[in-house]
Amino acid sequence: MDSYTIDTKCVQGGYTPENGEPRQIPIIQSTTFKYSTSEEMGKLFDLEKSGYFYTRLQNPTNDMVAAKICELEGGSAAMLTSSGQAANFFAVFNIASCGDHVVACSTIYGGTYNLFHVTMKKMGIDFTFVDPDCTEEELNAAFRPETKAVFGETIANPALTVLDIEKFAKAAHAHGVPLIVDNTFATPVNCRPFEWGADIVTHSTTKYMDGHGAGVGGCIVDSGKFDWLAHADKFPGLTTPDDSYHGVTYAEKFGLGGAFITKCTAQLMRDFGSIQSPQNAFILNLGLESLHVRMPRHCENGLAVAKFLKDHPKIRFVTYPSLEGDKYYKTAMKYLPNGSCGVVSFGFNGGRSAAEEFMKNLRLAAIETHVADARTCCLHPASATHRQMNDKELEAAGITSDLVRMSCGLENSADLIADISQALDKI
Repeated sequence: MDSYTIDTKCVQGGYTPENGEPRQIPIIQSTTFKYSTSEEMGKLFDLEKSGYFYTRLQNPTNDMVAAKICELEGGSAAMLTSSGQAANFFAVFNIASCGDHVVACSTIYGGTYNLFHVTMKKMGIDFTFVDPDCTEEELNAAFRPETKAVFGETIANPALTVLDIEKFAKAAHAHGVPLIVDNTFATPVNCRPFEWGADIVTHSTTKYMDGHGAGVGGCIVDSGKFDWLAHADKFPGLTTPDDSYHGVTYAEKFGLGGAFITKCTAQLMRDFGSIQSPQNAFILNLGLESLHVRMPRHCENGLAVAKFLKDHPKIRFVTYPSLEGDKYYKTAMKYLPNGSCGVVSFGFNGGRSAAEEFMKNLRLAAIETHVADARTCCLHPASATHRQMNDKELEAAGITSDLVRMSCGLENSADLIADISQALDKI
């Protein structure tokens, strides 16, 4: 469907039924698949033939939905995972192991920061966190001989910094490593990082892609453009035989377009089993079919709320990339000209107590550990998603104790503003 617009790909990408086949993507709710001979199944295990034998590795429903997301991002191959956290873990662990190093933005989502800074550090992978606004010199200084990747978010959650993708891609490629970008908040409707030099894209499909808070999931998409063989010494997992999978050399057998995702599936999904359920993949696809319609409304509501809060006497600051005057407005206009997202972050003149009082008095917006679905919700990150961080780490992540993250849903913006206004009146 390369010739079609992203709107049409949202609706019809990933699956084209033949005569007599289901019009909607079918749910293949089966753990295993039958074959007539051991020889036929053996070809699947040897990666000599494509097909399915156990849902822990691959499932037809999942692959159809992954193919749609791959088309939306303009990639060469994709896979679904059980969550966005699993997607980010797999994307990094697929090319980095004990003794290796990764450069990451300091403003990334708190859960991802904890994954990198604590859990993966215990696995022997070291991370250097850099300010997304660092100079090229500062960025290049963060690299080491053992660096295997650079990681950032198109729009950081909840700091709402906008990644200068070209700057980070340039630095990554100068050091012979790929740039991995979490594109959850922007979605491919508002930004396609591959067009700006990124090599791998991840998503928490739980957010805007699902859009209704119905199913947890994640996705990894490969651009198919990073030349693993040109940097063979850095990526032995892709460029040397895999003893755990019949000695296959992924980069040679599957080329630039298939090596990364095939290894991620055959090796990591096999061993960790972080598969998305076919039922959740089906729900995800229903959300994808309206993604191109929903995102403009989310952005419209986010901008309306940001404009209202900007001049309110009880508000200390408002962060929203598409708001004129925002620190990242110029960068957003470059990478996100059609809108950023529906999430607005803001702080209070009355500090943390004012933020807590405000949230307590909201009526339409619910307090949830969630973001980016049809219903407006809000969160106090310092008490929730970023609770594990100390004050210094919070500051580096762009989080203050008075910051509230509001995810504007699909309601009428006048109703959202009225709810915010009455809650502010009670402070």
